[in-house]
Amino acid sequence: MKILVLIDGSKWSQKAALHAITVAKKKNAKVILFSVLDRREAKAMAFNLSARSERFEEIKNYEEQIWREMKEGINDLLSDLLAFCKREGVNCSTKIVKGNAKEEILKEANSGKYSLIVMGAYGKSGKTRIGSLLEELAGLIKPPLLIVR
Repeated sequence: MKILVLIDGSKWSQKAALHAITVAKKKNAKVILFSVLDRREAKAMAFNLSARSERFEEIKNYEEQIWREMKEGINDLLSDLLAFCKREGVNCSTKIVKGNAKEEILKEANSGKYSLIVMGAYGKSGKTRIGSLLEELAGLIKPPLLIVR
């Protein structure tokens, strides 16, 4: 059994990982921590930052800095989760891809490799309603989907 856990850096995805690890321990399953880095997110954040500071000439520098921080942040989080899995005796690996989050998640989740997909109910924005990506994905993911709140 393989469990795919969608990690976006939010506390909700971290909770999802902890639930997946619990299931994996009981079922002797392998956990794959999966994250998508979307360059469009860095571009949007850079634009907003340059607009607030009224320094549009810095937009490219902001974008590169934000992109580096996004990659470092997700790598650090996945490393911590990987170490936790090891301490818990759970077989675990990580996979990071670049691209459109919805497209990459659907491609991986529906690849036929996984018995269960686990994701947080909310994303990084922490809004009180169900995350917009979840709303888009829920009906399109073929394997069973566990949503963690």
